[in-house]
Amino acid sequence: MFKDLVRKSRSYRRFYGDKEITAEQLRELVDLGRLSPSGANRQPLKYILINSRQMNKKIFENIAWAGYLKDWDGPIPEERPTGYIIMLRDNSINKALTMDEGIAAQSIFLGAADMGLGGCYIGNFKKERIKELLEISDNFDIALVIALGYPKEEVVLEDIVENGDIKYWRDENQVHHVPKRTLEQVIIKEV
Repeated sequence: MFKDLVRKSRSYRRFYGDKEITAEQLRELVDLGRLSPSGANRQPLKYILINSRQMNKKIFENIAWAGYLKDWDGPIPEERPTGYIIMLRDNSINKALTMDEGIAAQSIFLGAADMGLGGCYIGNFKKERIKELLEISDNFDIALVIALGYPKEEVVLEDIVENGDIKYWRDENQVHHVPKRTLEQVIIKEV
């Protein structure tokens, strides 16, 4: 059952734009991030939760989607995320990027999958513009933008082929294919 949850915890880039995410759902997801392990138990992560249509639109305008899909500018308005979690690093606690961001983000994604939601980690965004929009002080750095919604697309995991290409792609039916290394390819040694 847990493996199924991990399989569902994919990057989705198209959503049912008419299915809203509630503030309570976002709070529950951030609570999972809060409860996650933290290096030296510093707990430097803070969050801004967004589910208003007006702010969703503004955030969307300041992020980039799917670098490998060169001919795609991101989801059309009817397929955009209906919620965002802006993950911040509190510089008064820890200025450096740590493992905490990844651990908390994965907990959030697993929780989203359990709720029937999907999301996408966004690392390519206009940092200063988003800080300005959300009135984020210089005490914080934006570590990650997490886009969330009810997935409208199918994501298929498949083994990497002989040429080793890791780039995800879409077929003619808009099914999103994600190459993954096989278990044999990632285990170097069993002792």
